[in-house]
Amino acid sequence: MYLNYVVKEQATLLEALTVIDNNQKGFVIVIDALEKVIGTITDGDIRRALINGISLSASVTKVANFNFKAIHIYDSFEKVVTLFKNPKIHFLPILNNENKLFNVITKKQLHIVLLEDTKWQPNYNFNLLDDEKLEYEIYNRPWGYYKTVFLSDFARAKIICVYPKGKLSLQEHKYREEHWVIIKGKGRMTIGESVKQLVAGEYIFIPKCCKHTIENNSENERLFISEVQLGSYFGEDDIIRYSDIYGRV
Repeated sequence: MYLNYVVKEQATLLEALTVIDNNQKGFVIVIDALEKVIGTITDGDIRRALINGISLSASVTKVANFNFKAIHIYDSFEKVVTLFKNPKIHFLPILNNENKLFNVITKKQLHIVLLEDTKWQPNYNFNLLDDEKLEYEIYNRPWGYYKTVFLSDFARAKIICVYPKGKLSLQEHKYREEHWVIIKGKGRMTIGESVKQLVAGEYIFIPKCCKHTIENNSENERLFISEVQLGSYFGEDDIIRYSDIYGRV
């Protein structure tokens, strides 16, 4: 599952660039005759080499980074997270006890592992993860947008931004309850038969089958809400709308 990340130390820069073009990840890993990992090369490394006059027919060892960061199969998940905190590290080879390539994980794939509550396993096929999901999980709405920060079979977590004078539809859900915390701004919320003004720091519990809406009644300040959904189903078709200023009923 990692062969499309590898070039041998005898390969040329052109061959490395071809592998990078095929894997669409922006890097290759260099192995020696014993298949041990000895270095890494990014597309940026090759670009800089060309600028400095190095030919594409030159050996990959001319530009390889031999002082690369890697993890081993026995390393903890905490070490993986710590290494990826370095803004210069975008991928990590995972090595076995013989320093041979066992797997590869990218920073984007780590974020998807966290997003989807996937159990950390060094032998997981990270290529099965959809890198673009990090972008897909931002959704525009007429009232603002929301960003999903956690996905699992039993829960969802979102950050919701409501623009000034924006208003969510009056709605309810049959299969999930919601827990809201106002992060920033203020809003007027209707929940059941109650109407209340909310400010940063307040918590609201929304049971299943309870009608609710919130409006950002500020003229110029955005309203931010942390929302946690708990239940058995989280599809958008579990939104039952009763009224909506944007005509979505």
